[in-house]
Amino acid sequence: MTMSVGWYLRRLSRMGPREVGGRAGDAVRRRRWRSARPDYPSVPGARFTAVLPAGTIAAIPPDAAKRLIAEADRLMYGHVEYFGVVRDDLTDPDWWYDPKTGRRAPWGYAFDVPYRNEDAVGDIKQIWELSRHQYLTVLAAAYAITGNERYAERVAEHLRSWWAANPPLRGVHWISGIELGIRLLSWVWIRRLLDGWPGAAGLFEGNPVALNQIWHHQRWLAAFPSRGSSANNHIIAEAAGQFAGACAFGWFPSSARWRADALRSLERQLRGNTFASGLNRELATEYHGLVLELGLAAVAEADAADVPVPASIRLVLLRMTDALAAVVDSRLRPPRQGDADDGHGLVVDGAGTERWASLLATGDAVFGRLAWWPTVTGTDVRTPLLAALIRPYSKDGTVTRPSSRPAQFADAGLTILRGPGEIWARCDGGPHGFLSIAAHAHADALSVEVRHDGVDVLADPGTYCYHGQPGWRQYFRSTLGHNTLQLDGSDQSVSGGPFLWTRHARTRVLAVDTSDASDGGTARWSAEHDGYQRSVHRRRVELTAASQELRVVDEVRGPRRAVQLAFHLGPAIAADLADNRARLTWTRDGEDRSAVLDLPGQLSWRAHRGETSPPLGWYSAGFGRKEPSATLIGTGFTDGAEGFTTVLRFRG
Repeated sequence: MTMSVGWYLRRLSRMGPREVGGRAGDAVRRRRWRSARPDYPSVPGARFTAVLPAGTIAAIPPDAAKRLIAEADRLMYGHVEYFGVVRDDLTDPDWWYDPKTGRRAPWGYAFDVPYRNEDAVGDIKQIWELSRHQYLTVLAAAYAITGNERYAERVAEHLRSWWAANPPLRGVHWISGIELGIRLLSWVWIRRLLDGWPGAAGLFEGNPVALNQIWHHQRWLAAFPSRGSSANNHIIAEAAGQFAGACAFGWFPSSARWRADALRSLERQLRGNTFASGLNRELATEYHGLVLELGLAAVAEADAADVPVPASIRLVLLRMTDALAAVVDSRLRPPRQGDADDGHGLVVDGAGTERWASLLATGDAVFGRLAWWPTVTGTDVRTPLLAALIRPYSKDGTVTRPSSRPAQFADAGLTILRGPGEIWARCDGGPHGFLSIAAHAHADALSVEVRHDGVDVLADPGTYCYHGQPGWRQYFRSTLGHNTLQLDGSDQSVSGGPFLWTRHARTRVLAVDTSDASDGGTARWSAEHDGYQRSVHRRRVELTAASQELRVVDEVRGPRRAVQLAFHLGPAIAADLADNRARLTWTRDGEDRSAVLDLPGQLSWRAHRGETSPPLGWYSAGFGRKEPSATLIGTGFTDGAEGFTTVLRFRG
């Protein structure tokens, strides 16, 4: 996907004067750096002291260690899967190769590489993911647990290979700050986990090539921070990686300045990227997880290095953790909202470890769980590692945590309705993403997402892709790609191209009653948005406990217009549609379950599944993966008077 001149002009229009000036300075600096690549300053006597406390490895639960070692052994045999693509070349990887397209990124000055052009470079996500070196943190953890030096030797072999193939400022791995930040954080943990290996010092602080790489990574991050409308999760990854490197590898003359600057940026950006309620302002749940992981990792480095951290950083992370505990369903799954690219801040666990349960376990260890938190089952490796470094949270009488489970997050416009039989419903009445471009937003105002005992019934279809497949990218973030109403075939918000929205629908929550529906009562939510010019879409959702019934009423105020109302079913749901009634069936834990979906009779209903021209009827469980799933579309007209009523009844 190559960006057009028009895209760049639209992108420029979303920037303020300060951002434009900063980017102009970056352009000048990039030109100057083309021919000026200084060597790192000499640092004789460098020592790594940010080690794990004694007894940390012994505290890792045996089942978590077993999963980790199984994953490490798969990696040792060369097997890995990224974004739905299996590769078996990990024993001797080509760092510039994309196994999805078979292309290899071109060599050259980093800022000249057209990384958005899949025809020239390949799928950049596939190329970048391996070089985050998070698979090497898994191998290093396997060494720390087992003492088997074959894991450490493989890590050393791959790091030396990467450093040789990717000299500073050459090639695709020196383009994006988030990649440098996460990679630097991985190196910190690799060095820490390999500390007992006799070759660790010679691989890092005793190795001029490694020192040059570490110094250039930090120099790059100090020079080219994400700016203005791009200051989302990327800048947090940049600051966290820079801070971690400057703490753990604080051997250079500039380390103290880098550390102080990164900490200031991290504090400012964590506050700026997070609502007071604790939810991430991008309103993309996967990035809530990424930012929380990065923040916790940064605090771990600060405490390991005895660097004071502003209380505001710990407070943001505490609120993010409480918010996560509040919004998950009965199976500890959070909402599927906005973009998701399977990005992680720190990976030291094997397959089968639940990400959100792991984060809540870490939150419990670091901050302490509240009485209303859901029970966390399962174990992980990361929690005891982080908890060993992070100082216990000091309770401050000025900090008030929720006394009961929040259901409404007014600043984020997110409301969770809960009912019997583990009915969970998310109602979206929030802003259209974050900052002027809302890069990771979807056109999903007033959408609903409904689960029964953790099974997606009315599903958010997900993300699937970012680059290279514009038709699919557009579908998965479109209004028709969500459980909401579309007018005249248009999205509620106007896209200016990938990662760019030029007009944002404004949503207003009108009323919320989040009474616990489990007592037989009814929980209610209503909101409206102005994304359709000349018309206002208003939606009301009611969840009644006694009848296990969810009612959705849509009204359009304005002139007569063509309407399409979409309901996307989860991949486990089989649907039998007859006229305007759909019988839904699925199986959970060996038990057959069912529901009836009565759809508005004023509309003509059709079921779609796995269609490609155009895309319709798909579900993406993770980045790069998609599968057919039923979507019910009702078409007709709205006259501004009569509303459309949909009723979902679960069978007891």
